[in-house]
Amino acid sequence: MYSTDQYEGMLAETVVMRGANGDPVQAYFARPLGAGPFPGMVLAHHMPGWDEWYREATRRFAHHGYAALSPNLYARYGHGSPEDVAAAARAEGGVPDDVAAADLEAAMKYLRALPNVSGKIGVFGTCSGGRHAVLVASRVAGFDAVVDCWGGGVVMDDDQITPQRPVAPIDYTAGLNCPVLGLFGEEDHSPTTAEVARHEEALKQHGKTYEFHMYEDAGHGFFYYHRPSYRQEQAVDGWEKIWSFLGRTLA
Repeated sequence: MYSTDQYEGMLAETVVMRGANGDPVQAYFARPLGAGPFPGMVLAHHMPGWDEWYREATRRFAHHGYAALSPNLYARYGHGSPEDVAAAARAEGGVPDDVAAADLEAAMKYLRALPNVSGKIGVFGTCSGGRHAVLVASRVAGFDAVVDCWGGGVVMDDDQITPQRPVAPIDYTAGLNCPVLGLFGEEDHSPTTAEVARHEEALKQHGKTYEFHMYEDAGHGFFYYHRPSYRQEQAVDGWEKIWSFLGRTLA
């Protein structure tokens, strides 16, 4: 709830953290100014890379009261435009799951070490980032909520297994120890509605807490206002569901 006399301030900057194997990894960090403590959010960027949309999303979480950190999961593929670096990562089969999970776990621990961050930390991701969010929260302890936005590849057939992605995230469902919010589009091809249903069934089978929302007239990337895939009504509703879910799980 806004009031015209309230104070607002934000710090946003690039920091360097230690990721998988102790590698230096740049991360974009944004938090509200003030004493806090603030709940934390780790943002796993999408396949197109560590780009402007993810900077804006990180600041958006900070605007809503979260200390938010988005690590560059493509840090080991050089520097340049997000598109060029993402292309370099794809040429090598994508970032290995073990590396992505370790980087995201390191980001969570980075936030936990800050004196103005509370004990509650969530993880958010879209596209491949949604997949990575589900993966890391299922493999390591320390996350209190997952927001998976159309994460393709959570469900994988045998012919989709690669050296970089040797285990489907759905196969780690038993290890998931926090609630999941999933936002999906009916017209998406990755994940398909059938794959979302398989993921939901696994969550039910293992007694996990989750809520999934499937949007009509929406496909992959319906939050991305700068692309033809954008769906204004569905995106607005999706963000409202995110704030409600995180308000309940990270309060």
